[in-house]
Amino acid sequence: MTAHVLMLSSSRQGNEPYLEHARALIFAHLGDIRDLLFVPYAAVTQTYDAYVEAVSRALPECNVTGLHTFTDPVAALNNAKKNNQAIVVGGGNTFHLLSTLYSQALVVPIKHAIADCTPYIGWSAGSNICGQTIRTTNDMPIIEPPSFDALDIVPFQLNPHYSDYQPPGHNGETRDQRLAEFTALNPTTPVVAIREGTALKLSEYTLTFEDGRESKGSEEHDGFIFLGDEKTPINAGDDLTHLLNAIAAD
Repeated sequence: MTAHVLMLSSSRQGNEPYLEHARALIFAHLGDIRDLLFVPYAAVTQTYDAYVEAVSRALPECNVTGLHTFTDPVAALNNAKKNNQAIVVGGGNTFHLLSTLYSQALVVPIKHAIADCTPYIGWSAGSNICGQTIRTTNDMPIIEPPSFDALDIVPFQLNPHYSDYQPPGHNGETRDQRLAEFTALNPTTPVVAIREGTALKLSEYTLTFEDGRESKGSEEHDGFIFLGDEKTPINAGDDLTHLLNAIAAD
């Protein structure tokens, strides 16, 4: 089978309502599925129930059920495809999300479900875990997971919420400098950095770069691929399947 995965950079674009920019991408990805098995474990300062409620309000056409409500979450994930459900993983803190997935032994069941073509949608932290590791997240390591290894659905790193803006007078490292640090130590591993409002879609062994924004911003490019000391621009509509094929051939 083949993975069917939508990796949204963010839950919001600018000042738009929660998930508003992503609705068209989400429903196109879901097809006729309207039952969502929602993984809320990236939440830290809000309850899981409140997180489920927020997603339900943003997607009123869907029946959203929190994975935390199941006495056997592994079985819930294993049965998602049979129950015509999509697995949805929200944003928040990537370290807390991955730590909880490991502590509840959910990493492998999610990987197996995705490999069996259960539709998957993630945003922010929920997208970050689709890469090889979470080492290019923007989040603070507030908790230490057993491993930084993630779902490895795509054979590269992701950096959602990408921005190359540097506030005047700010003397800390820019995002580009942080990603350059990663590629300096991992020169053969690409990092795909995508701006808010955009997404990566993996389906039928094809990886495409999608745009959920009604109007594009003033940025020259929608994202970049960092590899070694190179920074290659990418734009919505680009076919990025070569990232899968080139690495798979190594």
